[in-house]
Amino acid sequence: MDTGVNVVGSGQVTGAPDLLRISFGVEHGAPDVASAVARVGERTDAVIAALRGQGVEQSQLGTSAVSVYQEFKGMEADAPYRASHTITVVTKDLTGFGRLLNAAVDAAGNNLALHGLEFDIEDKAELLTRARELAFGQAKAKAEHLAALAGFSLGSVSAIAETQAHAPWVSQSVSLGGKQDAGVNIVPGGQEVQVSLQVQFAWA
Repeated sequence: MDTGVNVVGSGQVTGAPDLLRISFGVEHGAPDVASAVARVGERTDAVIAALRGQGVEQSQLGTSAVSVYQEFKGMEADAPYRASHTITVVTKDLTGFGRLLNAAVDAAGNNLALHGLEFDIEDKAELLTRARELAFGQAKAKAEHLAALAGFSLGSVSAIAETQAHAPWVSQSVSLGGKQDAGVNIVPGGQEVQVSLQVQFAWA
């Protein structure tokens, strides 16, 4: 059995976001599958065209989910079918949410839903390095304290395990109807990157 002390240290670093992800859902219900799928396809194409018209590049657009299902409510045999297509937009324009939202609403009307949005940091390498340094410093300070309490001297590191966490700001999913206010403002805030290190020190 290894001897020594096993401790956990954590480090948190906050950075400014430089990416905005928006998930738009195009949904439609119809008596049959073909009609639901066709309607969603038409409206999805219209939303994509509208977003492209606002300067969104094709590489910034992508499908994140597609579904078709029958909406049973109780025991009815002729339950309608609902089709949906979720489009994710990734942009560096952190202030363009209201403009893109209005364009999507104009294209899809009541068939549009906003599934969510989040701010993110494209390159977290520097933040992770700083968070690791903070986490290791905290772990070492804990180990030194525990070693002193136990009457031992701290030796070398014998093992390290790392976990990472990133907490982007994410909105709740909402349904939309009618034209939205182009002046809608969203505030990025700071994005936190956290690293936890489990460090094992041997006794000297």
